[in-house]
Amino acid sequence: MRVLIVSDAWLPQVNGVVTSLQALVRELQALGHEVKVLSPQDFRSRPCPTYPEIPLVWDLWRVGPAIGDFRPDCVHLATEGPLGWAARRWLRKRGLAFSSAIHTRFPEYIHTRWPRIPLAWGYAYLRAFHRPSQAVLVTTERLCDEFAAWGMQRLALWRKGVNTELFHPAPRDGEQPPVFLYVGRIAPEKNLKAFLDLELPGEKQVVGDGPQREALEAAYPAVRFLGYQHGEALAERYRQASVLVFPSRTDTYGLVMLEALACGTPVAAFPVPGPLDVLEAGVTGVMNEDLGEACRAALALDRAVCAERAGRQSWRTSALEFLAHQPVPGGEACVVAEVAVP
Repeated sequence: MRVLIVSDAWLPQVNGVVTSLQALVRELQALGHEVKVLSPQDFRSRPCPTYPEIPLVWDLWRVGPAIGDFRPDCVHLATEGPLGWAARRWLRKRGLAFSSAIHTRFPEYIHTRWPRIPLAWGYAYLRAFHRPSQAVLVTTERLCDEFAAWGMQRLALWRKGVNTELFHPAPRDGEQPPVFLYVGRIAPEKNLKAFLDLELPGEKQVVGDGPQREALEAAYPAVRFLGYQHGEALAERYRQASVLVFPSRTDTYGLVMLEALACGTPVAAFPVPGPLDVLEAGVTGVMNEDLGEACRAALALDRAVCAERAGRQSWRTSALEFLAHQPVPGGEACVVAEVAVP
């Protein structure tokens, strides 16, 4: 099939949405499908106010012709930004079906930055965007239940995976003081201060970038801020870390947890959706409202077991699940068969 993915989040951005979509594209192409990602790279854009690493497309009148030129068999709207809305409008005018996805807790993120904006307003926005979608894909059953409680409809499960060819265990340096690692955006919604304020043995490291980096780097001089890391460099950071600390209370999933586990590194987190869906308590991670206690307890977990459990989740399975929910001409979902690829 010719599969079109429309996303306001794409390279060179570094986040879980982009990672998931890159993996999806690779697997769909390996299965023999032709895939195009319509992203800000295809248009003119301006930096988002207060979050300049996110581009906002403004020449949106070009979106419809770009869709028409590709002649897709199915269309997936990955984000609820300007590109997503423009594609949605064009498809609806022509009576064409599409799927969509909720990758982030958009209402909670907005409420974190601007507390005066009620959560209900954010969920009204999500309902409006996703209402015409033939399938609204979310990562976990827990999120299906939560979004359904906010009035979302036609929710479907699309679980994520991990690249075990890149993220895998390897020999670590000799006995060293513990290293507690954070990987992700440095932004208010990630609740990073909950980690940085902890009294922990050893060293704290932060991999990533974002609007809070400059302020936090100045406020916490003892913490190593390493910027973005990619590929093998990121995998090695995971391997050399003693514990990955995941302080977010609002992430819908948290791919970095799976990546760390695949490298053998256990996770410390709050007992909230995301960690509750990824971690096996006392086996691959420790979840506690006392995040410092979770960090210290996670040091004792078996790294080999962490890697083995994470290795069970493949991106191929994830891609097949995605395909099964895609509407095709005629409005019915795709029928998907596993294809052996050399």
